[in-house]
Amino acid sequence: MHSYDIIVIGGGGTGLMAAYAAASEGSSVLVLEKGPALGGTTAMSVGTVAASNTELQRQAGIVGDTPDAHFEDMGLFNKTLANRDNLALRRILVDHAPETIEILTRLGVVFMGPLPEPPHRVPRLHAILPHSRGFIVHLSKACADLGVVMQTRATVTALIQSGERVTGVEVAVEDGPTQQLTARKGVIIASGDFSAAPLEYKRHHMSGPLLDIGGINALSTGDGQAMGEAIGSKVVNGDLAWGPEIRFLAPPNPSIISKLPTWPGLAKLMVWAMKVVPAVLMRPFLLGFVTTFLAPSHNLFHKGAILINQQGERFCDELDRPQDHIGRQSPASGWIVFGHEVARQFDQWPNFISTAPGVGYAYLPDYENSRRDVVKKADTLAELAQTIGVPLPALEASLQDHNDTLVRNPALSPIHQGPFYALGPAISWIVFSEGGLSIDTEFRVLDAQDQPIPGLFAAGSSGQGGIILNGHGHHLGWAFTSGRLAGKRTAQEEIAVA
Repeated sequence: MHSYDIIVIGGGGTGLMAAYAAASEGSSVLVLEKGPALGGTTAMSVGTVAASNTELQRQAGIVGDTPDAHFEDMGLFNKTLANRDNLALRRILVDHAPETIEILTRLGVVFMGPLPEPPHRVPRLHAILPHSRGFIVHLSKACADLGVVMQTRATVTALIQSGERVTGVEVAVEDGPTQQLTARKGVIIASGDFSAAPLEYKRHHMSGPLLDIGGINALSTGDGQAMGEAIGSKVVNGDLAWGPEIRFLAPPNPSIISKLPTWPGLAKLMVWAMKVVPAVLMRPFLLGFVTTFLAPSHNLFHKGAILINQQGERFCDELDRPQDHIGRQSPASGWIVFGHEVARQFDQWPNFISTAPGVGYAYLPDYENSRRDVVKKADTLAELAQTIGVPLPALEASLQDHNDTLVRNPALSPIHQGPFYALGPAISWIVFSEGGLSIDTEFRVLDAQDQPIPGLFAAGSSGQGGIILNGHGHHLGWAFTSGRLAGKRTAQEEIAVA
């Protein structure tokens, strides 16, 4: 049986950071990733990390920002969930996030910003350039340099125990037999969330509209949570999720920015250009970032846009959580439809279509220029119906239904005048499920009696442990920070398995 000091389940940002930290302490490490490539949800993200007291902040003239202030501001995001937050883990995140930024920078990651996001009292979002794949490229290289073994298409199917101690894993390798691998110090679960888990598993924790939709990352199937539960652990906050959320699909053809190499020199050149090139010239280039699964603002509906399905029918009250209803349509998608009356309001602040990294906000003209795959525009309703493939009579009836109700809500604009627009297809997704295995402040997985399970650690979404990560940059911040600390802590274990 092959053996390593530490086995890491998952090759995303959390797993690679855990492997790097453990290998830096002298441990032999194996990373097992079930997908065809390293990356996980980290590689699909916008790429922002929230942190205080960083060099990038100081360069921007932001002085005196502290982890204490960051801790307080994180609480402002949580609203009614404050009593469910794990404050001890929040404390760990804000205290160690600045060092996480330093380490990523040292490994070659180049950040721009910091970018603002209220209720953060100062800008704290550090956005990677040129794209989030850079995290994976730089971390995997750092791991390789330290001798970490990284294997893809390797699915961990079970944890192995000797008595109460986790001593290894069973892994199924593509086109090969199931193997048993030994972890002399411990196993770190870093396999992500369970937003795309089978329905039978999601039903154990979720309810309502969350059961009708999947996750952005199809590989986020909750393997780590299920394996932890199978040996006596528990999932905390399993009913919570960042979603349902309406998102546009990524474009069928990757943008120029998504194809750029992750060379630090190129990223630094981009940072320099942002400072010296006039914004009017940089904006079209930066809008190449609008390639991720961006969310349309619900302000569209508050101004008078409607949501229709592929049959051309309105299927919900757009002002009452429309994201909860898209998953029940066939197909499970919708079109956001409006006319000139709404369109003319979304060409400048404060009416934006989406937030866009490095730009701040993307307006309708930005989408018409940079996301033509999302914007369908027509002079007549008949032309629009043909373009998006819906029956004209049903589309006309939906618009008439909307216009007839305006007497009850005069704040909404009618849909009378062309050109007419349809944005989509729009799909409702779970961005992250928030339920992770119960852990302590040393990232040890806890059993039902809150006692550590020897030899088992968890980090990232699968080891979220009850911390509430609302606001941009906190999920990635937790992924890298918890992964780093879990790797370092596991490396400190005495070798317990021969």
